Amino acid sequence: MAEEEHTFETVDAGSSLTYPMQCSALRKNGFVVIKSRPCKIVDMSTSKTGKHGHAKVHLVAIDIFTGKKLEDLSPSTHNMDVPNVKRTEYQLLDIDDGFLSLMTADGDTKDDVRTPDGDIGEQIQSGFDEGKDLMVTIISAMGEEAAISCKEAPRSD
Repeated sequence: MAEEEHTFETVDAGSSLTYPMQCSALRKNGFVVIKSRPCKIVDMSTSKTGKHGHAKVHLVAIDIFTGKKLEDLSPSTHNMDVPNVKRTEYQLLDIDDGFLSLMTADGDTKDDVRTPDGDIGEQIQSGFDEGKDLMVTIISAMGEEAAISCKEAPRSD
């Protein structure tokens, strides 16, 4: 028996980007995948159909990375994908060329998150310029990441 070669390309213990959930089990403020985008459900309604039809669920959701509004209509008995969404807090070290330099819990640096546009980006930039210690919350889902909020780190005197 020849030695088999093993290749391991993932480091996330085999967890998938999404998991299936029956449409009728989805809830407002939960997450769902619409048109291959991870979204937060902002509104949903169920409609009854004719004699032999299925009840349909109408979902209105906002893309968690772009802020775009997406809608979907699906039978309540069908499964829909739900993204595995992870929130992580990092300490801000530096802002360089539109990218945040963040410190992870184990002391490594993470330099691949863009400075967000809009109010959050301005809030991070102004707090950094004032010399504050900032903790930045990064949300990650389906291989994408974005900074969604920041707060001043508690001072340890």
